[in-house]
Amino acid sequence: MTSSLRRQLLAWVLLPLMCAVAVDTWLAYKSSVATASVVQDRLLLGSARMIAEQISFEDGSFQHQIPPAALDLFQSKESDRIFYRVTTGSGQLLAGYTDLPVPRLTFSADSSYFFGATMRGEAVRVVAFFQPVIGNPSALPVVVEVAQTTHGHAQLTSKLWLHAVGQQLLILALATIFILYGLHRGLQPLTRLHQDVRSRKEGSLQLLQTDRIPTELAPLVDSFNDYIQRLESYTNLRSTFIQNAAHQLRTPLAVLNTQISDALRAENKESGERSMVAARRTLQQTGRLVNQFLSLSSAEAYVATKTRMSTQECCDIVQRVLEDLAVQAHSKNIDLGFERIGADAVIATDPAALREIAVNIIDNAIRYTQAHGVVTVRVQSAEGKISLAVEDNGPGVPFESQEKIFQRFYRMGGADSTGSGLGLAIVKELASQCGCTVRVDTPPHGRRGLLIMIDFF
Repeated sequence: MTSSLRRQLLAWVLLPLMCAVAVDTWLAYKSSVATASVVQDRLLLGSARMIAEQISFEDGSFQHQIPPAALDLFQSKESDRIFYRVTTGSGQLLAGYTDLPVPRLTFSADSSYFFGATMRGEAVRVVAFFQPVIGNPSALPVVVEVAQTTHGHAQLTSKLWLHAVGQQLLILALATIFILYGLHRGLQPLTRLHQDVRSRKEGSLQLLQTDRIPTELAPLVDSFNDYIQRLESYTNLRSTFIQNAAHQLRTPLAVLNTQISDALRAENKESGERSMVAARRTLQQTGRLVNQFLSLSSAEAYVATKTRMSTQECCDIVQRVLEDLAVQAHSKNIDLGFERIGADAVIATDPAALREIAVNIIDNAIRYTQAHGVVTVRVQSAEGKISLAVEDNGPGVPFESQEKIFQRFYRMGGADSTGSGLGLAIVKELASQCGCTVRVDTPPHGRRGLLIMIDFF
């Protein structure tokens, strides 16, 4: 499944913002409850003080009056009920509701105590105010209690909280709009890059423009441009390879056509047979050239699978290759030898690639060595390394041309025309896939010929 980068960025920006809004909403609710409680407590305490101010002690008894203003403080749209009670310090009821809860603790004069209770099946908030009365023979203050149901408290809490939530949601909506706009502006370089790529014609390898590219996108554009350059180089190499392959095939096919024509026009059987033998040899060479094309193409796309191999296992592979090429060497009376040097070692390489490398490098040595020559194959092992060395006493290669022999279709002047010029190119490609190193040198002791070594690690 594909996902939108814009949506991911929006989600990662809004997620912490929404969490912050959720936390702030919870805090706003707590704050609303506290604010509503403060408002209700102040009203209760104000009402209790007004009632307490009307209490006096005269002629041996308490005089009291409930002022209407003390109860008018609670007038609101909410249908809250108000309860009050006035009692002496000894618990004697002076006025109010007898079933109103009494505070369990005794406080000092001019102090107040707030608590929650239940009155006639409803939750109420109660304040108990302890009022001293002048002339009172008792040292205990008069207790004035005022209670109010919590409907107004709940309504005020809800109103304050919804107001705060509305503000938070408005801020969240505005932030989302600004973030979307910012993402739209911020992602415009990606949009331009997308349009630049889609507007190109098929086969275009033009580099991407790097102007007005943000710093974060610069590595991506640079990597893409580097890939385009490598792709262009690869495309040019493939185009050159196809052109060279067409040229290499055109010549033997033209020769083959001429040879068959000569065989058809031959005046006697012996001349016709000679032309057919030559045609067969040309066809074999052409077939080998095509096989080399396929091998090189496979080597370019080959993905090496390395396994641990001992020196003896490498020697077994090389010796089987020598057995397969022995007939070819015998046809030119070439002394094809094998040597093993060094102690046992273990390397990590691809057995199939090792065999293909050995086939091409030994075949190349046999083809470019004159009749009655010598080709020696050595497997040299040391700690952590095994080298495949192929030495011949052929015409050799000048120092300035040693790197060119690994190029496609390159042949030394006067070389055997049966060579395709692809064998060592295949060796170089497979060696690169396996992480091997290729070295070219002249045989020791000043002998004529060529020495190619492949180091496996």
